[in-house]
Amino acid sequence: MIHFLIPAAIVAAMCALLMLMIELGRRFGIYRKKDDPDAADAGISTVDGAIYGLLGLVIAFTFSGAATRFDHRRDLVTQEANAIGTAFLRVDLLPPAMQPAVKQDYRDYLDTRLAYYRAIPDDPQGRRAAETKFKALQGKIWSESVAACKEAGSPAATSLVLASLNDMIDITTTRAVATEMHPPLAIFLALLALALTGAFLAGYGAAGAKRRNWTHMFIFAGVMSLAIYMILDLEFPRLGLIRVNAIDHVLQDTRNTM
Repeated sequence: MIHFLIPAAIVAAMCALLMLMIELGRRFGIYRKKDDPDAADAGISTVDGAIYGLLGLVIAFTFSGAATRFDHRRDLVTQEANAIGTAFLRVDLLPPAMQPAVKQDYRDYLDTRLAYYRAIPDDPQGRRAAETKFKALQGKIWSESVAACKEAGSPAATSLVLASLNDMIDITTTRAVATEMHPPLAIFLALLALALTGAFLAGYGAAGAKRRNWTHMFIFAGVMSLAIYMILDLEFPRLGLIRVNAIDHVLQDTRNTM
């Protein structure tokens, strides 16, 4: 339930802030028109065009980048599943007596990886515990595989087994780095500043009306809030409504075959 309440609260807060800026712009416009009616609208269309054009550009830029990173993170789930599956199959190249223990460690490892992702974001303590466990299992599987390769005495088997195991370990770092890849904070601040400025100008432009147009105010604030929230949701795909978790079934499917 909290996953629905937090996004709704964020959207409502942004919508309220934008509507406040619209109201401030409207009141400022009314004051300007009373003070100097002829100069109040001078050059305003040029400013509007520049601000809204820049706002649209920044929204398009940040949304496109967020969607690209979201797709990349989903691709990494498939890559990890493939890496673990390949490494598990190549255990068959090791001496038969050593295979059961190594394969069980692979099963435990994948179970721990799944537990790690399921713990995001509700269980930080469980996430840290799972991270500690899967890193320990990485070291254990590597040591067991190296020892088994030495016993097998086959350069070809050693190359295949250790290469696939290395890929399996490397993908965890790749996925961890991918979760931290976001635009600089200045980009988000610029987006927020432009949205607030656009809301102010929208209110200023509506100052000539005798009554507030609540429909237009709410539509502008609501649509802008949803656009900004979608960008943030794509950037943090395990925290909001748009989640990468659905693709985790690929890892579970791999586990079911082990």
